[in-house]
Formats: sequence, C-alpha cells, structure tokens
Amino acid sequence: MLSNSVGILHEIKLVLMESVRGVNVPMYTTLRRTIVAFTMVVEYLVACQKYSLRVLGSVAIIILGAFVAGARDLSFDFYNYDVVLLSNLCTAVYLTSIARLGKSSGLNTFGLMWCNGIICGPILLLSTFFQGDLQKLISFLHLSSPGFQAVMFLSCILAFFLNYTVFWNTALNSALTQTICGNLKDVFTIGLGWLLFCGLPFDLFNILGQGTGFLGSCFYAYCKLKGK
Repeated sequence: MLSNSVGILHEIKLVLMESVRGVNVPMYTTLRRTIVAFTMVVEYLVACQKYSLRVLGSVAIIILGAFVAGARDLSFDFYNYDVVLLSNLCTAVYLTSIARLGKSSGLNTFGLMWCNGIICGPILLLSTFFQGDLQKLISFLHLSSPGFQAVMFLSCILAFFLNYTVFWNTALNSALTQTICGNLKDVFTIGLGWLLFCGLPFDLFNILGQGTGFLGSCFYAYCKLKGK
C-alpha cells in the first residue's frame, strides 16, 4: 500500500507542471489558490476531517482575495482553466496522502521522501524520455560547464529542502495547513518580484486581492494557534 500510494504522488506532480502552460501568472495564482477548497473536500472524503466555522471563514477570505487579484486577467480559456483545477485536485490528493502516510506508515519525513524518490525515479526517467526532455538535456551545449553544474547542484539542494519542509509540515500538521502556507509564500514571492524586477505594472485589484488572501491566511494561523 505504501509503494502504491507514494508512487501515485510523483505522477500527480506531472499534472502540476502541465498546468503552468497556457495561463498567465495572475490567473494561475488565482486558480491555484482555490486548492484550499479542494484540500478541505479531499480531507473530508478520505479522513472525515471537519473544520470549525472560523477556519471555513478564513478559507473563504483566501478564495475571495484570489479572485479579486485575478479579476482583470480573466481570459476564459476553459481548457487551461480545467488543467489548473485538475492540478489543484491532484495536489489536494498528494498532500492528503502525505499526511495519512506520515501517521500510518511509521516513517519519518526523510523516510517518506526516500520512498518517493526510489519508487518514482523510474517513472520520471520514462516520462522525460518519451517527452524528449532527456534528449534535450544530453544535447545541451553547456551541460559540462562548471557554472551550469554549480547552479544545477544548488538547485537540487534547494529542491531537497523545499520537498523536505513540505513533507515535514504536511505530516506534522495537516494538508490544509501546508496549502495555506503556500498561499503565504505567494505574497512574499510577489513582493520580492516587485523589488527585483523593476517596471512591473501596478494593479490595485491585484494588491487588494493579495492583501485579502494574506489576511485570510493570518486568520487561519490564529485559529490554529488558539485551537479554534
């Protein structure tokens, strides 16, 4: 059961990568934030997890802020919207599976990551082969460049710690908590982007939406700390 469940986790990630294509960044961020609702539904169906009215209210505030932020970027591309929403469902299943496996398998965070890597490595290799990515990597002109190798090495280290914290937070707390932590990350990512990349257009709706979502995330954190 553990091998099947962990094996599914990596296949879900392939859908997440596909969802990035075809949707602009504001609308992608908007649709991705609805993952909190998907997570709550999946947790209820899988583990009969119920939340208080205050937690439900905080989630509603987050979703409201997301749609305010993306209000001016609606392109009504239903295919790409469906792909993003499918990725939300897959992510909800992914995080819920981590939370359940962390409590039922007896494995620690590193053990879960190890099983995920060992079982899903061949799946990723076959996927990159059939999609042509492996051939592009082999023919990359700067593959043996020390600079490229150094950047790739640092990227792998960052990816390791990112996945470790995701597994750790999800197993220790809940799938919903990890999802909302991801929303908080978006606020800092956007703020850092404005500081580093000059010339980004100012959009009042986007600012209001991001601020609303941030307040919703803070309210959820408050409810968790108070046990409400």
